[in-house]
Amino acid sequence: MRVITGFAKGRKLKAVPGDTTRPITDRAKEALFSILGDWIVEARVLDLFAGTGAVGIEALSREAQHVTFVDNNHLATQVIGQNLQHTLLVDRAFVKKTDAFKFLNQPPDKQYDLIYIAPPQHEKLWSKALLALDKQLDDWLLPDGAIVVQIHPTEYEALALKHLVLYDERKYGSTKLCFYEWDETTE
Repeated sequence: MRVITGFAKGRKLKAVPGDTTRPITDRAKEALFSILGDWIVEARVLDLFAGTGAVGIEALSREAQHVTFVDNNHLATQVIGQNLQHTLLVDRAFVKKTDAFKFLNQPPDKQYDLIYIAPPQHEKLWSKALLALDKQLDDWLLPDGAIVVQIHPTEYEALALKHLVLYDERKYGSTKLCFYEWDETTE
């Protein structure tokens, strides 16, 4: 696991000990950021269920303005901190050790351009998080923002969303990326 490009290009990232996280593969991460392109520059990013922090760190390396990392695993937040120190990107990051749903139930201090959701597999936490965001989307997501969900392909199911619409989905081996944006027909 490494930073693919940008300021911290080539730096290796530590993994969280054990099997409590499922880091994104370099192939899927490279594809994700190829899709996002220069849009990530100056973006404010929320990395929910952050694990190793690989996605948020890649965003920072590609000149995202700020990333908030949220994970409830103490080892994960330690590893994120170590990875941020190693990549010299700590000054534009905030690491919060808390349950993602507790975090989403509090009023945010800012809106985000990109919200990345990558929870543990096969527990339907991705849909719970997406539905929670959909209920209070004005508070969390900027008008031109996007939400990306990382799941196992067998986990996907269509959700009854009020303010979000699925606009793209890609599969990379055992990783599926689902891209959501504001549903313009609800405005």
